Amino acid sequence: MNAKEAVAKRIQGLCAEHDLAINALANQAGISPSTVYSILNTKSQNPGVVTLQKLCDGIGITLREFFDDDLFEHIEPEVQ
Repeated sequence: MNAKEAVAKRIQGLCAEHDLAINALANQAGISPSTVYSILNTKSQNPGVVTLQKLCDGIGITLREFFDDDLFEHIEPEVQ
């Protein structure tokens, strides 16, 4: 699994865990739903740390908590 896939799965898992719809998360995070969907569909080449921070704020967790998951244990190297 690459980093984009791991980030997408983590967001989906956190939404399920916190009973949040994608649109509700986007609203709480102050970003557009299309931005969140582009991350989830791995169309976003690099969501950026600021966007991830906003998503974490919307969920109510820290960036550390976001990345403290087994999904990020064995990330494949990015191929250019």
